[in-house]
Amino acid sequence: MEQEPPLVREVFPELVDELVGLLEEEGERELAICVWDVRMVGACGCGDDFCQSIRTADHPDGQPYGPSHRCVPLLPSTGDLILDVVDGRIVYIEVLGRPPLRRRGEP
Repeated sequence: MEQEPPLVREVFPELVDELVGLLEEEGERELAICVWDVRMVGACGCGDDFCQSIRTADHPDGQPYGPSHRCVPLLPSTGDLILDVVDGRIVYIEVLGRPPLRRRGEP
């Protein structure tokens, strides 16, 4: 049986806490609740040193997300946090120009 990818909150709890707060500030209550249950499908893989983005769903190969896609830019104190949302589901967390993310249990 294939194991499910880990929840983002299990790997990067501080990031999820920050996202919840920023989403609530933006009036995005539903997304603030949903972000607790997104899974870490993979890293962006672009190779840029300023990017730590997280795929939370498989991206359609070479295709845009479609008409139900929207970007939700947030206002963190450092760098950029932008969510890609499709049909009310967070499918990608853009993490750009920020200090290295700390995994759970790292000092």
